[in-house]
Amino acid sequence: MSGASPSPRPATQTLDSQVGGHPDAVLTTEDNTLLIKQALPLELQFYQTVAATTEPEIEALRPFIPKFLGTLALEGELDTEQPSTESNAIPVKPIEGPRKESIVLENLANQFLKPNILDIKLGTVLYDELAPPDKVARMKKTAESTTSLKTGMRLTAFQVYDNLTGSAVKTDKTYGKSLSSSQLPEGIARFFPISTPDEPRQGLPAPLLLQILQILREEIQDILNALTALEIRIVAGSLLILYESDVSRAEEGLKWMTEEEDEDEESDSDSDTTDGVRKPGPPCDVRLIDFAHTRFVPGQGPDEGVLLGLRTVLALLDERIKTIL
Repeated sequence: MSGASPSPRPATQTLDSQVGGHPDAVLTTEDNTLLIKQALPLELQFYQTVAATTEPEIEALRPFIPKFLGTLALEGELDTEQPSTESNAIPVKPIEGPRKESIVLENLANQFLKPNILDIKLGTVLYDELAPPDKVARMKKTAESTTSLKTGMRLTAFQVYDNLTGSAVKTDKTYGKSLSSSQLPEGIARFFPISTPDEPRQGLPAPLLLQILQILREEIQDILNALTALEIRIVAGSLLILYESDVSRAEEGLKWMTEEEDEDEESDSDSDTTDGVRKPGPPCDVRLIDFAHTRFVPGQGPDEGVLLGLRTVLALLDERIKTIL
């Protein structure tokens, strides 16, 4: 990683749990703990700024984005025309052209056994200020023809595990783009289904789902509060919501969270064990992601389009919670 001596790039594979974006844009390490994606200039600058800042307004955002672990540079590539040496060293040849750099992030889905994942596109403006006119026109049309312009958010894509087969069922971005504003509660209900004896295929039992929804609502309110105080523009960024679909694991995570809520979070924030006992995965998580077109804009105020989107998400969660109470 950055600052270290060049080392072989870790073995990677396509991210199976990706629900939004381009299918080959993000890779994961073989153990699924890390994500590796192309280091776009603004996104790299954003992560580096948040990681290094001492400004309280920016620092408040840190818990709500994936942990940034640095960069990797591709120093060479496998030379298939050369045989391995007697020492079994892999023959490598230098790459041509500029060195390819990637950013390394924690894989949020790796915390879960069976993660249900929703990508929500935030904002009313979906184009970068430097985008060519044809893309600006296309993105304006997309915002107008979907829920983005009116509500500040759009359901991009999601996956929900089938309780009977144990496999993730994915819903692509076509569905989210087809929804009107009045149909958004239907989309939220599809991502947060309730499992019943008559409908056991997807979802969690209502009392368990209710607790998860309440935790997510509180976290998203905290994100809204942080962004309200921050002068920033997040273009084409997303809110990523994850929760555990395995009932036993979700109950374990909730129990641990309840037992630990009064303890000092800083004392074990970088450890996944306490007194030698491994912590279970969390019942849920929510983060802001995708900062390829994100800029800090001192003197220009908060991103009102993104704030609108977060308020819409909160209203949708409130509505879903009311159906369970």
